[in-house]
Amino acid sequence: MGMQLRATCYQNHQNGSLIPPTLSTSLLSFSPAISSLSKTHFVQNKVVVLERCLGFNHNDGRGIISNIGGIKGRRRRVEHAVVASSSNVAAPFWDDWKPGKRPAAPSLSDVLWPSAGAFAAMAVLGKLDQAFASKGISMTIAPLGAVSAVLFAAPSSPAARKYNMFMAQIGCAAIGVLAFSMFGPGWLARSIALAASIAFMIYTGATHPPAASLPIVFIDGAKFHHLNFWYALFPGASGCFLLCLIQEMVLYLKNNFKF
Repeated sequence: MGMQLRATCYQNHQNGSLIPPTLSTSLLSFSPAISSLSKTHFVQNKVVVLERCLGFNHNDGRGIISNIGGIKGRRRRVEHAVVASSSNVAAPFWDDWKPGKRPAAPSLSDVLWPSAGAFAAMAVLGKLDQAFASKGISMTIAPLGAVSAVLFAAPSSPAARKYNMFMAQIGCAAIGVLAFSMFGPGWLARSIALAASIAFMIYTGATHPPAASLPIVFIDGAKFHHLNFWYALFPGASGCFLLCLIQEMVLYLKNNFKF
């Protein structure tokens, strides 16, 4: 039996073939025969030769057992990698319809201060409307309401970043003016302006969803047409600047006056 094993190992070594890991389990059938032999120096040398032929690096007489343990360890690592990679799989469809998990219920101050900030923002914009009415500039446009929700309710979101907000506000507003001047009012100008605005935000890395409505507001709002490219600054960008100032006050009150 020993000569057959040696001949098989030598033949596999000469052919360059590797014994598959599943064959290591079949070697356990030889353990009764090996254990029945006397533990002489001759038998120990046979075990060492057998281990080297099979590719085991252990010289403590437990090469087969150690290799089986290594196989099991590798299997566990592979299974762990499969489980870890499964976390990148998209969630089921119905999970999007469930409320997101929150660590704890928000306190009264976490609800009151953002709401008070939104009230103050719209009140200030309304007063500016009265002051700029003679010039035909309206500050209380719908996109600024969406900007208020982003700044006060989700101040740490990517859409609330100042770069994203101002880059998208100015760029999308200019795209709306350009689309109107080229295609006039109608569905074609709105569609092209919206598609170009989304492409602009993706290309510049300035994702700010409220800005996507600025081109449509300009195309459909005749009271903004006289502003031409000044619409890129008024009322979108200038209104966002005012909202950022109010946001700083809201964050200060929210962090220092809790109840």
